[in-house]
Amino acid sequence: MTPEILNTVEAASYLGLSKPTLERMRLKGNGPKFAKLNSSVRYRKADLDAWLESRLVRSTSEQV
Repeated sequence: MTPEILNTVEAASYLGLSKPTLERMRLKGNGPKFAKLNSSVRYRKADLDAWLESRLVRSTSEQV
């Protein structure tokens, strides 16, 4: 069973991205929502799913 709260490595794996890519997206503000807990970053699985849902398109000519 996948935990509901994921660290950056787990979240990146869940999304099929590399850790540096997810970190870069977080820095630029175009990635999924996350929580800062002191110096730790955590992602809720529901937020990762919502972000993926928001990125769905029907053709390659659509912009996200």
